[in-house]
Amino acid sequence: MTFVPISMPTLMPALVAALIGWRMFRRVRRLIGRQPVRVTRLVMTAVFFPILLVLVSLSGLRDPLLFEAVAAGAAIGVGLALLGLRLTRFEVGRDGCFFVPNTVIGVAISVLFIGRLIYRVGVFYLSTGSFEPSSMRSFGTSPLTLAIFGVVAAYYTAFAIGILLWYRQARHEAMPAIVTPPAL
Repeated sequence: MTFVPISMPTLMPALVAALIGWRMFRRVRRLIGRQPVRVTRLVMTAVFFPILLVLVSLSGLRDPLLFEAVAAGAAIGVGLALLGLRLTRFEVGRDGCFFVPNTVIGVAISVLFIGRLIYRVGVFYLSTGSFEPSSMRSFGTSPLTLAIFGVVAAYYTAFAIGILLWYRQARHEAMPAIVTPPAL
């Protein structure tokens, strides 16, 4: 029996596909059903995605079409987040605050983004035969890819902020009124 070493260009598509599949499963699983409000996770989402959105938007300095694509995607993402928040069911119970997001919107946005990434990676691999950094340089130059990223980033940012605002209000309303003792 002889050992045939597997080269990185041969192994990379399988690793990328496995990683994307695992992340997609985790993302979709998190979008279904009753979820506890996790403030730290929501704050990280509300901070991380806008930073990423600004960094991606900087590509618009070279090509205004790319900036317009990101901005249009972000506007659509905010609109979908507002709709998603309107369709989200919020619950306050003895065991904490929970929300049940609209499954269709969240899953559709995640599948759209992941599908686009798989498509772009597949196109690059098929055209170059490798995943070398030099071949991936033009990965972020597609207006459609950047628009879809804008939808995803703005959706998750606005949705997280909406949940945090609801949580703050729910916590405030659930706190018992503090009664000051009468002065003697």
